[in-house]
Amino acid sequence: MTNSSNLSQKIAQFYDTSSHLWEKIWGEHMHHGYYGRGGNYKLDRRQAQIDLIEELLIWANVKDVSNLIDVGCGIGGSTLYLAEKFNSKATGITLSSVQANRATQRAIEVKLEETAQFQVADALNMPFPDNNFDLVWSLESGEHMPDKGQFFQECYRVLKPGGTFICATWCHRPTNSWAGQLTENEKQHLEEIYRVYCLPYVISLPEYETIAQDCGFSKIKVDDWSMEVAPFWDIVIDSAFNLEAISGLLNSGWQTVQGALSLGLMSGGYQRGLIRFGLICGQK
Repeated sequence: MTNSSNLSQKIAQFYDTSSHLWEKIWGEHMHHGYYGRGGNYKLDRRQAQIDLIEELLIWANVKDVSNLIDVGCGIGGSTLYLAEKFNSKATGITLSSVQANRATQRAIEVKLEETAQFQVADALNMPFPDNNFDLVWSLESGEHMPDKGQFFQECYRVLKPGGTFICATWCHRPTNSWAGQLTENEKQHLEEIYRVYCLPYVISLPEYETIAQDCGFSKIKVDDWSMEVAPFWDIVIDSAFNLEAISGLLNSGWQTVQGALSLGLMSGGYQRGLIRFGLICGQK
């Protein structure tokens, strides 16, 4: 078995076992929230997650969409939100069959089953024709990709000419500035995050920008919203210690417990400037 398919299995298993609990405690959006420029807004966590979607659309100047794909769709939080907002056809893909099934169920619950479809598929080898979607949306799935270049190439391939690609992903700090290369201590911190959240590796935002250029994207724009999203982890940590969450964690198995106990790895990573929340958008 290749490392890549082994990793895919691990990721699928991680989300198969933890998604139900996440939804029960934290709702359908499995991503960061946006807390204003500088991260100073005091917001309900779910509202902050919706604000993140809206702010990304404003930032990337997306005004209308007729056919979108959500790459790494979780249980369909963003997919269904975008499908409804734009009255658009929507496809969500995930490695987790549990997530795909729950997303399909949720589409039926909100009466979007005609327009929103979910399936288990690999983002590095998408089962869709070229030039298919006018929005390719990837919210916190890039960090899971074992080949970032191939991931961007696939997103470019399925994007229609004139369409927009938006990727928000966990990064490490740039290493091309005065801060220099990652220290041994920083590398260890990242290794712990990789182990707990089933990540192959993360890269810096300047590296993503280079990949986007190499793939042929035009009108490329990048930004760092670490300050804007960093409060999210402390809020999740606070809510992880209510009784419902703790009993759910124990029932979900050791991997999910480890993930919860390691939430501090992410908030600590933001505090020390090691973890960054990177944004890339481009057009075809």
